[in-house]
Amino acid sequence: MLFFNSTKNGVEMNDNFIPLEFTLLSEPEMFERSTEFYNSIKKRRTVRDFSNREIPLEIVKNALRSAGTAPNGANMQPWHFVVVTNKDIKHKIRIAAEEEEREFYNIKAPQEWLDDLSPLGTDASKPFLEYAPVLIAVFEKKYGINELGEKKKYYYTKESVGIACGILITALHQSGLATLTHTPSPMNFLNEVLNRPANEKPYLLLVVGYPKENTMVPNISKKSLTEIADFI
Repeated sequence: MLFFNSTKNGVEMNDNFIPLEFTLLSEPEMFERSTEFYNSIKKRRTVRDFSNREIPLEIVKNALRSAGTAPNGANMQPWHFVVVTNKDIKHKIRIAAEEEEREFYNIKAPQEWLDDLSPLGTDASKPFLEYAPVLIAVFEKKYGINELGEKKKYYYTKESVGIACGILITALHQSGLATLTHTPSPMNFLNEVLNRPANEKPYLLLVVGYPKENTMVPNISKKSLTEIADFI
């Protein structure tokens, strides 16, 4: 591959790099933006009671575009998103997920875990998987496949996909939609139901929609800044 070098303001440039687009804000603007964002995102809550009202798919597409900008290992972008609106497929996902959940609640989960979940009111029944208008299955690409069918190493896949999911959830919240992160274990049934290849591992099932009218959520709080951060 050929790279054509040039010099600008004494700095050597090549075709691998482009100028950074960055807006320098005043400190009052920075503080105002950071405060506005915090005041919005702190209202985000996990929702389990969804309306079946359809949502604009263009909003979901923009949120996925945002997720696709996430920093990731060596720019391999090791994620794949499957947006599910088909009722039959959502039904299949619910049936398979509830089977795993029943095994979790009845067999796998230690009592301590069940005790911690008890205040949240969760159980093996997951009607939202069928009732919510959109499910987004997130897959972690453990490795790539080149045009010769050979494995291509990917880096920091779990971390990269986790960051992308954080951006996705935030983008949906900022767009006025509610979400639920669902992670039945294992989730291998998603590969089969959604016809995904072996190099993709189910990472997260994100439920997306509008909350039902008069939805109630657990009365919980988040840890204070002094509990989650140190400044040295």
